[in-house]
Order: sequence, then C-alpha cells, then structure tokens
Amino acid sequence: MGSLKVGDIAPDFEVQRDGGGTISLAEFRDRLVVLYFYPKDDTTGCTAEAVAFTNLLPQFIAAGAVVIGVSPDTAARHDKFMKKHDLGIILASDETTDVAQAYGVWKEKSMYGRTFMGIERSTFLIGTDGRIRAHWPKVKVAGHAENVLQAVTGS
Repeated sequence: MGSLKVGDIAPDFEVQRDGGGTISLAEFRDRLVVLYFYPKDDTTGCTAEAVAFTNLLPQFIAAGAVVIGVSPDTAARHDKFMKKHDLGIILASDETTDVAQAYGVWKEKSMYGRTFMGIERSTFLIGTDGRIRAHWPKVKVAGHAENVLQAVTGS
C-alpha cells in the first residue's frame, strides 16, 4: 500500500498487545490516537522514544489522547521492554507486519551495505473521526514526543 496522507481514513487493525489480549484502533474512536511505529524493542533509539512518550503520557491523557507504539516484536518481548524501562504507553505487536504495511511504513532499508525490510520510524496522529490528522515520516527521536504533544494540544 502506498503512503497514507493527512485526511485519509486510518486503517483499522487488531493485534496482540502488551499484558495479553488484543488491541484495535476501533476501540479508541472516542479519543485521539498517537500511533507510532518503531523498529525494535530495547534498542537505543526505540527506548529513548518510548521513554519520551511515557514521560509525557499525563499530558497526552489530559488532552484526550492515547499513545500506542507498534513494532514487529512479540507481545512477550513488549512485556519485558515495558517492565525494564517502566513504560506506561500501550505496545502493539505487529509480528506479521500487516499493520506496518497498511500504514506504508514497512520499507526497504540499508545498513552496512546490506538491504533488508524493516520499519521506518513514523508517527500518525489519528482523530476521533478515524482520519489521519498529522503524519511524521522518518522520525528523529530527539524532541519528537514533544512535537507530537504540541500537535495534540494545538499549542
């Protein structure tokens, strides 16, 4: 699937989540959803991003938003990651990469001269109408959670 644009309907999904059970986008229709995609639990950049979103979680909640991180890691790995770093956000397990593909963030990447498929760090802000309000592709972690919070609160 091609890249989603602001104004598009966000693709729904239902996947395993941290702590057991499943999570779907549809269950949050009454709230703003910060849906961020990251490559792998417990790596330097991904940990920094998850911690930054967790640190700002009270402000996101006050603004009526939920924060969901998505990676191809298993729910069990998410549980270990959350416990190790005391994370408060929701982590969704996209082991099949179907969600990443639906959002256009499953891309060919290259590192050290080899190419492979992986998650392009990206964030989507989804409105209560199910439409994409904002999209941050190729995210750089430093200051990103703060930028997303500004978009959520409008300040």
